[in-house]
Amino acid sequence: MASTSTPATVLLRREKVAHRVHEYEHDPRAASFGAEAVEELGARLGVLPDQIFKTLVVSLTDGSLAVAVIPVPATLSLKAVAGALGGGKATMAERAAAERATGYVLGGISPLGQRKHLRTVVDASAERWDRMLCSAGRRGLEIDLDPRDLIRLTDAVVAPITAGR
Repeated sequence: MASTSTPATVLLRREKVAHRVHEYEHDPRAASFGAEAVEELGARLGVLPDQIFKTLVVSLTDGSLAVAVIPVPATLSLKAVAGALGGGKATMAERAAAERATGYVLGGISPLGQRKHLRTVVDASAERWDRMLCSAGRRGLEIDLDPRDLIRLTDAVVAPITAGR
């Protein structure tokens, strides 16, 4: 397997944040990167699917990009994420724009260590866990950390941003 050093893990080490990196063999045929992480790591690590989060990049009315971090099984509410960031509308960002702004490839976008600092919203459900997983910046690589550390390091707004399930 490739190195587990990414801008996200470098940031966590530099900030002395307790974390663990978990690696699995990414299947390029996987239909959903998040579902693959849940399948590969959930039972092995003893975490529920709602503790594994995906990072989505949205485009706001003013043309800026922002990051939404939500549980893998959930669906993002574009209206809620726009509201959490001050109004207007949000749409899913185009792949090329998301990759260019974050420095990561789709399916491996981490909320940490991004090329440009993007405003971030973490779903409020993260606060009920003492640990969560999110992308470490590469497909098949996840970071296990305290949600409070993720929120602090990304200067995230915390809000309910998922659609009803």
